[in-house]
Amino acid sequence: MNESEKEVTLIGTAHVSEKSVREVREAIDQIKPDIVAVELCQRRYMALKGEVEEVPIKDVIKSGNVYLLLMQYLMAYVQRKIGREMGVEPGAEMLAAIEAAEEQGIRIALIDRDIAITMQRFWGKMKLREKFRMLFAIIASLIGFGEEEIEIDNITDADIVSQLIEELRRFSPSAAEVLIDERDAYIANQLLHLKGRIVAVVGAGHLEGIDRHLKDPSLITRKGDLRSVPKKRFNLGKVFGIMIFLFLMVTLFVILTSGVSMDRLLLALFYWIIINGILSACGVIIARGHPLSVLTAFAVAWLTSLNPMIAAGWFAGLVEAWVRSPATSDLKGLVDVETISELLKNPVFKILLVAALANIGSIIGTFLGAYIVIGVTGIDIEAVMHDAFHRWF
Repeated sequence: MNESEKEVTLIGTAHVSEKSVREVREAIDQIKPDIVAVELCQRRYMALKGEVEEVPIKDVIKSGNVYLLLMQYLMAYVQRKIGREMGVEPGAEMLAAIEAAEEQGIRIALIDRDIAITMQRFWGKMKLREKFRMLFAIIASLIGFGEEEIEIDNITDADIVSQLIEELRRFSPSAAEVLIDERDAYIANQLLHLKGRIVAVVGAGHLEGIDRHLKDPSLITRKGDLRSVPKKRFNLGKVFGIMIFLFLMVTLFVILTSGVSMDRLLLALFYWIIINGILSACGVIIARGHPLSVLTAFAVAWLTSLNPMIAAGWFAGLVEAWVRSPATSDLKGLVDVETISELLKNPVFKILLVAALANIGSIIGTFLGAYIVIGVTGIDIEAVMHDAFHRWF
């Protein structure tokens, strides 16, 4: 692309390729650009430089972004795992571009969207089935199941890149839209605001899209606002929680008005507390949480199951955070973990895992507990509701 006072050279790279590192340095040495633009945001740039931003773990737990952050760390770990197998640290080509620019006194431009916004849009737009498929794919990668040999030196070839992108679109259209299409438009928009000779170092999967947007900037405006996190008018998680709450309230009302003896009511309450508590506590145990976190999950699960606005994982996670007292070094340690065992031992990751699995255990306990409570009381819910409907209406 050539415009007045602008010349952009796009360098497509693989994030775990030694060949890409060499190509980046050679391009900067040969072109001697005014600006080296890299596919990084400020957060990723700082992380690449070894400066990790402090994450207020308690705020993360309360905000309900536990699953999002867990997925982000797992995805990053999988990328590092591939990089180690190839003998290259992920992002090495970006770091090479930065170092080459610094050595030659060339201005550096960070042209990617903030990773936090990308991840929130990514998670928010994914359908529930896509989230489960993504989780299972990551778990399979962690244990080495279904891995295929990839010629890393050829991974920047157009045909291979197209195949990988099409596979992502098939696997999760929503993820492809946020991770590829939106960022193509965002990066192209950033490049349009720069002047001079520019070498832009981007992932090979973005080459075609960025080039298309640079040639036709009107495509960028059609994407809308790419810097914000759209607020959901319809939150499936909250609706699901409210439906559970209403179901439990109706069930409780039917039980209390059906003439069941006090002995059976107390027995039903006992089962409700035990089943919810044990399953939520089991989630914490699976996460290898602290005994106090296990006890907390057990103690609160029966009550949080009745309220859609609070969750057992919040309490268990906060207790785990209080016990573990994660430091900034633990957050930095997430960047350097080499095995799944080290990942699971990291205090920050453990806190998130405790909160997530305590919640999952509590959800399972809610349904199982309701089923058993109905059985213990001996009430035919359908018959009671039918009689009540005819009596009132």
